[in-house]
Amino acid sequence: MQITSNFDSGNIRVIDASQADNIQLEIVKDNQSDFYQWFHFKLNNNERCEHTLHLMNAGTSAYTEGWTDYQAVASYDREHWFRVPTEFDGEKLSITLTPEYDSVYFAYFAPYSYERHQDLLHQAQLDIDCQLQVLGQTLDGRDVSVLKVGEEGPNKKVIWVTARQHPGESMAEWFMEGFIDRLLDEDDGVARSLLDSSVFYLVPNMNPDGSVRGHLRTNAIGTNLNREWLEPSMARSPEVFLVREKMLATGVDMFLDIHGDEALPFNFVAGCEGIPAYDAKHQALEEKFKNILLAVTPEFQDDKGYDKDEPGQANLTVGANWVGNNFKCLSYTVEMPFKDNDLLPDRSVGWSDTRSSLFGRDFLTAIYHVVDDLR
Repeated sequence: MQITSNFDSGNIRVIDASQADNIQLEIVKDNQSDFYQWFHFKLNNNERCEHTLHLMNAGTSAYTEGWTDYQAVASYDREHWFRVPTEFDGEKLSITLTPEYDSVYFAYFAPYSYERHQDLLHQAQLDIDCQLQVLGQTLDGRDVSVLKVGEEGPNKKVIWVTARQHPGESMAEWFMEGFIDRLLDEDDGVARSLLDSSVFYLVPNMNPDGSVRGHLRTNAIGTNLNREWLEPSMARSPEVFLVREKMLATGVDMFLDIHGDEALPFNFVAGCEGIPAYDAKHQALEEKFKNILLAVTPEFQDDKGYDKDEPGQANLTVGANWVGNNFKCLSYTVEMPFKDNDLLPDRSVGWSDTRSSLFGRDFLTAIYHVVDDLR
């Protein structure tokens, strides 16, 4: 029996793998950071017996509430990810599976690989309406890439969507894959109408270094990108610095920042009610956007979510807050679960890569219904 994480987004350290019924592992911290929760590893040469894998340091991970009612995902082919029995006793997370094949992968959520990221970018650029722009490089030398979809015009709205500032939130890039696929569908009336009225700037992965390194929340040197928007730098957070500079050049009429939440088993959005520039128009846009989403998809709800900031008390180092305040525009953080969506539970896959992608497609309809009100 062998256990390895020596691959793209892999993360695990083996303590003891001598007995199938008591495999002891631990999750590795993000580089130069105390954050950890993302895991992704492979079990090879297994016997056809029940295996119990204990993540021994789960009880001191970044978001221990995320383990409550959580089920890990596994895959034999790296395409179909299914949920497996998982228990948390307050100290360790225990995963149980009787493997059906010689090799099986386990992960915190369905991974979105760097190779698939490259495929997404370069297949998109083949569309006549899409350009692939490289803004610069990360600290590990990877591209900070943005897809420009549509053309600028004097009356056209500028819509930005970024994803995966926190690299372990892989559902965010699955969301982007669905969003981009629909936006580039020339037979889709919503997409065609939006490209007549708007130009889109899309960043499917804000944190490619952290993604490849198997980080939960930070970039190559342990920087939480979603706390860098007020004063980013090329030394600590080139990903935010480069995207922010591009935003300042293009302007922003609407911004969505796509994330995943460890604890809450729901899809929800977090708005900008605490920013200094918040006003009645901003509030009306937020309400309209949420109401459209509620009408469009049963996967969305607005009853559960984060506590709202008091007026003037928003943290402007957070991406959606900084953009909403600086550009005085509709700006939302979008959150999806690592667990399942309690509104529409699926015992086999939980909240999944496919459901994230479909959710991304739904957002185009909501944008279509508010685009004329953005300014």
